[in-house]
Amino acid sequence: MVRVLSDDDVASVLDLEELLPVVADAFEKQRAGAVERPERPHYPIGTGLDPDAPDEPTGIGLCMPAYVHGADYAATKLATVVEDNPERGLPTVTAQLEVIDAETGQSVGYLAGNRVTSARTGCIGGLAARELAADGPLSLAVVGAGTQARWQTRAIAAAVGTDRLESIHVSSPSDSRHECARDLESELGVSATAVESPRAAVADADVVVTATTSTEPVFPGDALADGALVIAVGAYTPEMRELDDETIARAARVFADVPDEARETGDLREHAGLEVRPFGDVLTGTDGRESSSEIVVLESVGTAVLDAATAEFVFERALERGLGTTVPLRPGE
Repeated sequence: MVRVLSDDDVASVLDLEELLPVVADAFEKQRAGAVERPERPHYPIGTGLDPDAPDEPTGIGLCMPAYVHGADYAATKLATVVEDNPERGLPTVTAQLEVIDAETGQSVGYLAGNRVTSARTGCIGGLAARELAADGPLSLAVVGAGTQARWQTRAIAAAVGTDRLESIHVSSPSDSRHECARDLESELGVSATAVESPRAAVADADVVVTATTSTEPVFPGDALADGALVIAVGAYTPEMRELDDETIARAARVFADVPDEARETGDLREHAGLEVRPFGDVLTGTDGRESSSEIVVLESVGTAVLDAATAEFVFERALERGLGTTVPLRPGE
């Protein structure tokens, strides 16, 4: 029997404070090589569907399998990115996860994946803020006002505490920044303000998050304050870019969840010879910030290892509570 978990089922068992150590452990296992993470293909979909632009795809498809050694389950995420979906009332990113019993190889679960993706990606930012932000109270700038901008902010608040997070500034080209700021302030109890420009948002910020699908830099690097931590989670292809050359030039250290893949993004691909350090080293205490004044960058492209770890976390809790709908897929079930 396959247990199907809806988004509501996932939401009912997903707690960021409990998930943070799960994600941290998955990073450490990845650092130690105790994972299986095949290359993830991403490919255009929908080419030929639009008669007015038959050579143009409608979006991107991704396949992300992974297994953490010793885990009861392996997982594969299937995701799509379709930029026109908001006009249809649909999410830009859509994901679902298959969970497989690692001992028998049988499919045992099928999970709505958007919340899993959002939460595990948010936890990357949360862990980065906890480990790499300078000491003291934190002001947060968020460039982007969509789903991931909110999850990054929630996870940072969960990781550092709302007593330490003093203010949030949200910047976005659309008016959605106002709603995003209002929602975050109401949810977290932290002062949140919508600002007109990215420069105004990042000026004097201790932590800057970029959570967009941009192909151009989204804030000027010369606006960063000394000591800022920049967490870039949007770019994962050579065509996508959130950070300008000035930001990278000013950074004393650049970390990434998957260094080899991060080097191929639009943020880093033009910086030949740049040392990109594994974020896992930060979590094991072997690397990190060396002074309160240096600018540090974390580049995240996403790793299926975190999807697998989060899927197991969610699936086991759903089993304990009897959540979801069971569906027979094989003869005799």
